[in-house]
Amino acid sequence: MNRSTLDLWVGIFVTIGVAAILFLSLKVGNLLTVSNDQGYRLEAEFDNIGGLKLRAPVKAAGVVVGRVEGIKLDPKTYEAVVTLKIDRGYEFSKDTIASILTSGLLGEVYIGLDSGGDTKMLADGDRITKTQSAIVLEKLIGQFLFDKAAGGGDAPAASGGAAPAAAATGGTR
Repeated sequence: MNRSTLDLWVGIFVTIGVAAILFLSLKVGNLLTVSNDQGYRLEAEFDNIGGLKLRAPVKAAGVVVGRVEGIKLDPKTYEAVVTLKIDRGYEFSKDTIASILTSGLLGEVYIGLDSGGDTKMLADGDRITKTQSAIVLEKLIGQFLFDKAAGGGDAPAASGGAAPAAAATGGTR
C-alpha cells in the first residue's frame, strides 16, 4: 500500500469515529428525537427532581409517551414545577402518579407515569397532584452514616430505621 492510500483509509476511519461520537452525544442528550406532534401539556410539582433535564422522556409501562418540556422553580413553595408534553393518543386518569426514576447504564433520568383507576381523564393544562420525587443517593448514604454513628455501630432499631430513610427519599405526595 502506498502512502496516499494509507492516509485515505486513516482519514475515513477517523471520520467514522467522529461521526459515531457525535451520534452518541446527540442520543444521550435526547436531541435526536424531533416531534412536531401536537400533544397536550400537564404539570407536576416535585420536592427534588435530581438530574432531570429538558427533553427527558416521560414513560408509562416502559413506553415513551411524551417529553419534559419545561422545568422551573415555584417561588412561593420552592418546589420544582415540571411541564410534560404528552403525545396525543395517550390519556391518563386524574389519579395518575408521576415518579422521577433512573434507568440504564448511563443513569438516564425520566418521569414514569402510573395511571390509577379514576374514570376522569387529565386534560391539557391539568396538574398531576400525586408525585414522587427523585431518590437522592447522597441523602440516603448520609442518613445511613448518621444512623450508624448515633447507634454506636449497632443495627438500627425496628422503629427508628425505616422512618428516616423514607423521609430522605422524598416520599410520595
